[in-house]
Amino acid sequence: MTGKKAGKKTNKKWIKKAIKKPGAFKAKAKKAGMSTKEYADKVLEKGSKASSKTKKQANLAETFSKMRRG
Repeated sequence: MTGKKAGKKTNKKWIKKAIKKPGAFKAKAKKAGMSTKEYADKVLEKGSKASSKTKKQANLAETFSKMRRG
């Protein structure tokens, strides 16, 4: 098997559902004067005081950057 559970359907549109507010994280990064990658790294640092919502956005941004690289 390739990581899929037998008999269960997988949702192929998870990316669309994962993005609640397109461009919101990039706007936060721009406001902070950083690139998306730099801002994501800063937010995900241990001891960061960023909100949990921003941390989730940063994690998603890093995931998407990995997908883009292939």
